[in-house]
Amino acid sequence: MRHLVDIVIAALIPTLILFHLICAPYTKVEESFNIQATHDILTYGVRDFLFPIGSGKLQLKDHYDHLTFTGPVPRTFVGALTLAGASWPFTEVLEGVNPQIIGKSFQKGTRRLDISLANQVSSVRALLGLWNAFCLLYYRNGVESSFVTIALGCLLQRPRVEPYLFMNKAQTFLSLVTTTGVIFRSELALFLIPHTLVLLLNRRLSIACIITFGILGSFIGLSLTIPIDSFFWQRFPLWPELSAFSYNILQSQSSNWGTSPWHFYFTSALPRLLFNPITYSLCIPLAASQPALRQSVTQLVLPNLAFVALYSLQPHKEWRFIIYTIPPFLTAAALGANWIWTRRSKSVLYRFLSLALIVSVMGSFAASGITLAVSRLNYPGADALNRLHAVVPQHRSQQRQYLGGQGERMIVTVHMDTLSCMTGITRFLQLPAPPLADLENGGMERGNEAKENLFWVYDKTEEEEKLLDPVFWERFDWVLAENPKRVIGKWEVVETVEGYAGLKVLRPRDDGGGSVESGGGGIRDVVEMVKEGDAEGLWRVLERYGKMVTGGWWVGVRMEPRIAVLKRQRDVPVLPLGGDW
Repeated sequence: MRHLVDIVIAALIPTLILFHLICAPYTKVEESFNIQATHDILTYGVRDFLFPIGSGKLQLKDHYDHLTFTGPVPRTFVGALTLAGASWPFTEVLEGVNPQIIGKSFQKGTRRLDISLANQVSSVRALLGLWNAFCLLYYRNGVESSFVTIALGCLLQRPRVEPYLFMNKAQTFLSLVTTTGVIFRSELALFLIPHTLVLLLNRRLSIACIITFGILGSFIGLSLTIPIDSFFWQRFPLWPELSAFSYNILQSQSSNWGTSPWHFYFTSALPRLLFNPITYSLCIPLAASQPALRQSVTQLVLPNLAFVALYSLQPHKEWRFIIYTIPPFLTAAALGANWIWTRRSKSVLYRFLSLALIVSVMGSFAASGITLAVSRLNYPGADALNRLHAVVPQHRSQQRQYLGGQGERMIVTVHMDTLSCMTGITRFLQLPAPPLADLENGGMERGNEAKENLFWVYDKTEEEEKLLDPVFWERFDWVLAENPKRVIGKWEVVETVEGYAGLKVLRPRDDGGGSVESGGGGIRDVVEMVKEGDAEGLWRVLERYGKMVTGGWWVGVRMEPRIAVLKRQRDVPVLPLGGDW
């Protein structure tokens, strides 16, 4: 029976990941580089740029997004190349499925591997970590965090796992984290300091081993990142993380993106990432107080707290910078939860605490579902582009244009502003994906001929000087804009896409104005909503039945206009009575 429960829980992990992905398939701005790079590799490939055939020599800068919109510092292509390579066979087989979903499923699917390696199997521990870690399931933001968690798994005492190759677990950990830091995140040097010190004091590593395997990890990382990134960025030699370290630390430019007080990680980020208050208020302290668990908990918690403290000295703070610490914290909390659960029959206190565990886990699960529904409403840019693709075929009265020798086609030119591109729009959402063609028009991205005889041209110019030029706007038929008043010319607002603006308490007599409207549906309707990723529909069903239980009280979602879909108003010539065209 216990093995069956473990299997069911293990199966829930990838199931929940895919469910989160289906409900919210879009990306935050932090993920945009890797998603765009993965798209470009899948769409344009690499071979034709390395070994051009004939006289038509292809240039990366004409096709790859990162060379047009470079960002403040170069980013590594190693992660995107890994995701594209893993996704490519499935994109070829699963026709009709958006490649972005396939790519993100591999990105988020590494969560399953993390838990397999880091979890010392116990149903209570797995449940606690599973239901508490909404942010780990939803914001699975890169390959690098998976490598770090795998490395941390090497430090756990798992006698059934043999040493990796010629290295023991501590040496494997040091090599993996060093390699990951060299390629992806330079702040992992701070992460290594307390962990390596603990391993040194516990005599699991010697100074000679630290030097040897640190050099080995650095060599592997540099051997991967320099040739790969030098090619994709067309600059040799290039080490992206060295450029990022210089920009963010030596030049102190990271503060341009905002600063937070020194205690932000401890008072805000960690509680939100751990999600369930019982993990840090009960489970970890209880585990640390038990002599049998104290050493394990200390080695899990103290180095990671030290890393968070060290990183708190950096003024610019984001929760994703410390996400590597969450699996160890959840593992320590799971040790405490397992201690309580296995003693639930021994005293009234443990029985009460076990009940508290069950309530908190189910409460966290419900809260994570609500958070998922709310998070789905944070992508007005993606929703606006999808609506535009649905609206344009209905406006076929636009002036037709011709492409020489290809028959009648309507060219649809679209400008997408900064907020639209930051809230879910990627090249994967364009209909269809851009082909290998000349893109000489300052960021223009052309799509193939689609059904409805449409030829899509996308633009995401953000330079203020160009946006203030009336001539710039004359080439567009449609615009996605946060502020329509900034769009020069005569435009009609065809649709307005709303986005999440907060929560509010609905009383029994409130009509829910300004919130996601109440509604309902049977089992078939709910299944269809899940298939379509209709978070708003699921929320309406939850609201309807929830109000039956609470007597009409509910938490409503406030929405506000975020993106306007604008159509150019073209002057129609007025003919004199009896005149000819």
